[in-house]
Amino acid sequence: MNENVNRGALFNGSCFALITTAFTFSIRAGILPQLGEEFSLTATQLGVINSMFFFGFPISMIIGGLIYHSFGAQNIMRVAFLAHTIGIIMTIYAGGYSTLLISTLFIGFGNGCTEAACNPMIADMYSGVKMDKMLNRFHMWFPGGILLGSLLSQAMTAIDFTWQVQMWVTMVPTIIYAILFYGKTFPKPLVEAATSLAQNLKAMVTPTFIFLFVCMFLTAISEFGPNQWVSVIMASSGAEPMLILALTSGLMAVGRFFAEPVVKAFGQTGVLLGGAILTAIGIYMFSTVTGPLAYVATVIFAIGICYFWPVMVGAAAQRVPKSGALGMSIIGGAGMFSSAIFQPFIGGWIDTARAENAAEGLTGSALELATGQDALVNMLSFPVILIVLFTIFFFWQKKVTEKTAQTGAAQQSIH
Repeated sequence: MNENVNRGALFNGSCFALITTAFTFSIRAGILPQLGEEFSLTATQLGVINSMFFFGFPISMIIGGLIYHSFGAQNIMRVAFLAHTIGIIMTIYAGGYSTLLISTLFIGFGNGCTEAACNPMIADMYSGVKMDKMLNRFHMWFPGGILLGSLLSQAMTAIDFTWQVQMWVTMVPTIIYAILFYGKTFPKPLVEAATSLAQNLKAMVTPTFIFLFVCMFLTAISEFGPNQWVSVIMASSGAEPMLILALTSGLMAVGRFFAEPVVKAFGQTGVLLGGAILTAIGIYMFSTVTGPLAYVATVIFAIGICYFWPVMVGAAAQRVPKSGALGMSIIGGAGMFSSAIFQPFIGGWIDTARAENAAEGLTGSALELATGQDALVNMLSFPVILIVLFTIFFFWQKKVTEKTAQTGAAQQSIH
């Protein structure tokens, strides 16, 4: 088989696998109110269901990162297809809370396998500048897929398609990636000789890595908290929740396309600090504005969270290079794991706010609006803490850079 054709099919298959991940995120966010209504679930229970999505992801991502060289990308993607198919079909035929928990865990597991297999596989297929370009094109399909899934969910909900039909749509990219991968020769994993597992682990107990690990918990939930609950929180704001999610994802896709000049201009630490400030402003606006102004808040929020994930992973690679590919997987896994932990808390905040506002006599859309805004005030704490942490990180890393430069100049003068 022609190598370019084979490589093109594998890359396109990877993109459709990531679109599957995006669809399971956006369409499930869109049908959340319908699931709650059909199965009489509280927001806390919906939060636990959401957490399974984010809990399955880091487990398979980290395991996949550890076994990539021995098990291979092809086998990991076979597991991904199996997990996606089981999870989606179980969701469609769910009988209640317990089935939804298990099905969501399977979907999250499949999504983690996709990340664990496709990132290093693309790196194995391409080299140098081409590799960077193709990895960026691959990662654009997460916000791009969320944009497409959000618009589809919005349209299908508007014309009264059931949530089961919407979930069937997520099987389309799943089947496409399976067809594209079928019968193809996968690249042999390149052995990373630069660092050993022991060196990776040793690098991960350094202050810089631990600091990034903690920050990743907060950057991830700052992004996924409002996004995953948009249908519930913004339903009575006077703006269309799925259009807010679509606009957020579209802006993120464009922003990531132009990430290189932005990071060059402000540096990793500057981008992270600026992102935390804009995210806080965006969430604060969500908690106070209604109608068209909600879309203005969306633009600010989207720009804020846009670079969190890739820059955090890039910071681990650049500032703790000996942590290797495993370090990047651990950082990514931490982000998803944090979302698993915080989702039930967010659901609890919504239930508590709804009860308190109902006790004050609010009903109907006024009750839902006040409930959503109160929940967002609680979520505001995540980026506010990040502003403090990234300010510390900005000056800390500035000192490290200056010290490295002085050491280099001293060594040069000796030679």
